[in-house]
Amino acid sequence: MQVLQSLLKHEHELSLFSAALPGPLSVECLEIDLNAARLTLEVDAGGRDIEPYLVDRPLTLDIEARRPGDAAGHDVHSIDQLRARVLKVDSQTYRLDCQLPESVFMKESRGAVRIPFVLGMRVRVEVEVYRHELSVPGLLRNLSVGGCMVDIDIADSIALSVGQVVPGVTLSFPNGESFHAEGRIAHLRPFGKHGHAAVGIQFLNLERPRAELLFHFVAETEREAVYRCGLNDKVATHSPLFIPGAKEKRLVQHEEQERRKRTRQSPLLRGVLEIAHQVQLVLMYMKNQHRFPEEMLYDSADALLFMLGQDRKAFLYALVFLRDEPGWVRHAIQVAGQLADLMLLRDPHAPQVREAVVGALLHTMGKPLLIGEALPTLKSHMKPQQKALLKTHVDTLLARLEALGWEPSPSCRDVLENANERLDGGGYPAGKREAELSELVRLVSVVKVINKLTHERNGIPPRPPLDAYRWVNDRPETYDKTVLVEYIQHYGLYPIGSLAKFSGGFLAWIMDVDAKGMPCKVDVIKNLAFPHTHIDSELTTGDFGQIGKLEGVVDPADYDIPPVQH
Repeated sequence: MQVLQSLLKHEHELSLFSAALPGPLSVECLEIDLNAARLTLEVDAGGRDIEPYLVDRPLTLDIEARRPGDAAGHDVHSIDQLRARVLKVDSQTYRLDCQLPESVFMKESRGAVRIPFVLGMRVRVEVEVYRHELSVPGLLRNLSVGGCMVDIDIADSIALSVGQVVPGVTLSFPNGESFHAEGRIAHLRPFGKHGHAAVGIQFLNLERPRAELLFHFVAETEREAVYRCGLNDKVATHSPLFIPGAKEKRLVQHEEQERRKRTRQSPLLRGVLEIAHQVQLVLMYMKNQHRFPEEMLYDSADALLFMLGQDRKAFLYALVFLRDEPGWVRHAIQVAGQLADLMLLRDPHAPQVREAVVGALLHTMGKPLLIGEALPTLKSHMKPQQKALLKTHVDTLLARLEALGWEPSPSCRDVLENANERLDGGGYPAGKREAELSELVRLVSVVKVINKLTHERNGIPPRPPLDAYRWVNDRPETYDKTVLVEYIQHYGLYPIGSLAKFSGGFLAWIMDVDAKGMPCKVDVIKNLAFPHTHIDSELTTGDFGQIGKLEGVVDPADYDIPPVQH
């Protein structure tokens, strides 16, 4: 109770998870009764009937809190096995009366005590997914002699499945000591509200010396948790395991710098990143919950269309800053955003646009569904056989949707099935030709190929927009030239979100262009004469004399520009 009360004192966010829910629910704490160990929560369900998902079902409450001066970023604490009495207040609102557990130290089914990592406790984890091929970093969130729960980036969860045996789990404590064991993925779920996943791992094949070492680490972890919670006056100091060494201090300092950068994100960028997280949750549910979260996907499409309608140019600018997301996610959302933009420029009331956006958000999801020993990652340079396997992603996705019992609408299916087809029959998976392809597919194929050409892929550097346009223009038998002309008319040679180089040695993000397609507003971020100094200065046309003449669009990677600056 003391832990919960401490976390709720600070800026915090609460989310409720259940395997039955279509997705995590945002909740608010109305009241906490320490004497009765009860918690009253309120849920805005947005008019949905969520009572069947909550009554007589075990719930998990995730609490994310930011404590002032916490270099680690934020605390995350989970309360499992909550039972709630549900009261419907009105058409939008539910109230949940929850009985809290007596202790933060929960007993597992095998009798072991699970120690939560509370009030700033941090242990780094490396999960070796495929031996010598792929490892996933994370943070420990609880520990017992039977296993642990690891907090990982949701982007890294695509390689994991419930029941999967992983060859190595390494726990690295702040003082430099470590523990290593084999493991099995026991459960996998969304974790909190900021693009993370919780991975439950059972330790396997522990020989006696290793098991004794684990008992020692668990006992020291319990001591640290007791000390931080103030549960026992006799425990007066930190466990030696949790006194950070020089390496840990350097890592925490770097993470604090990265966290400060993220605080500069614009509301629209945060909205676009939320869509990226939701799309990855859709994949997680398809892979590990064996159901299709239709509501979550359509909510993402609606959010995208809302942001586009709210401020078109700011939305196009925000799309570019998805560069730190997995390639399949970035590509899907950027294609969906530009596809919606072009369709609505043609017809502000385009009836197909919502379903086309859903199809575009889904169309790359077959790629992460192929992750396995033959294709351990989508990030590295691929071998010929891996590239051939990747071309089966369309059929893989459609087969998975059919197995889950979800039937796409005609427009959505058109995008899913045909986005990779070409006018000359040189596309995949069916090699369809011009007469078989709809106007929607002709449009999405041009958006896709320009997006592909202007981003790094499989070791091939990105092309400037003009070079990408020339490449497509030289292939009129493959791509619809009239669509290319339309694309260039709307986005120009200096698209919003491009990084421009000016003759004065300055780099700037293009935030807006005028009627002739020339930049009229930029955000200057670097003076190449002082490469280690960050600038954040917005200029309009009248002030461009300060930075020189526009020289062209450049690749951010060539100048060490970090993925997210806003």
